Amino acid sequence: MDGRKILMLVGDYAEDYEVMVPFQALRAVGHRVDAVCPDRGAGERIPTAIHDFEGDQTYSEKPGHRFELNADFETVSPSEYAALVVAGGRAPEYLRLDERVLDVVRHFFREDKPVAAVCHGLQVLSAADVLEGRRVTGYPAVGPEMKAAGARWVDAAMDEAVVDGRLVTAPAWSAHVAWLSAFLELLGTRIEHGAPAAATA
Repeated sequence: MDGRKILMLVGDYAEDYEVMVPFQALRAVGHRVDAVCPDRGAGERIPTAIHDFEGDQTYSEKPGHRFELNADFETVSPSEYAALVVAGGRAPEYLRLDERVLDVVRHFFREDKPVAAVCHGLQVLSAADVLEGRRVTGYPAVGPEMKAAGARWVDAAMDEAVVDGRLVTAPAWSAHVAWLSAFLELLGTRIEHGAPAAATA
């Protein structure tokens, strides 16, 4: 298949699985994924955080990987990309304060390109004022914020994704199968399954 260029917005303490898994999975099926963070360049690293559910009233947080960026935020042109991915975790809380980030997000919605956001990644979309009337889901704690932004909130199961036009959202990394499958469909990605190759001695 022909790979398409995908832009991925990440930041300090983005959720580890919500960065690493889509970054690797989308590349594995032939897409080019450029992961960027404001004020950081290619080759620099961001800390990620692992969020887990251990019986407390909210998730716990532990150190994740040092994820290496592979593109420069300052030089990327959104017009060169076919789609956008917004990772969750704590990063969206501060990324949404950066008007440059919001302008990038608005480009993808204005041009009706596929957008995938997971967990707290929706905070960036709501700050960009692009969710009015759209069906979305995300981590339950962001629900009130999405409703205030005019979105039509869906109480999806933690392993489900919601598609609204060219937008696909999900509550957390536990929905990766549904979320990434829906995103690949929006991208028009076709994965052909052939017979497995015979093992050789």
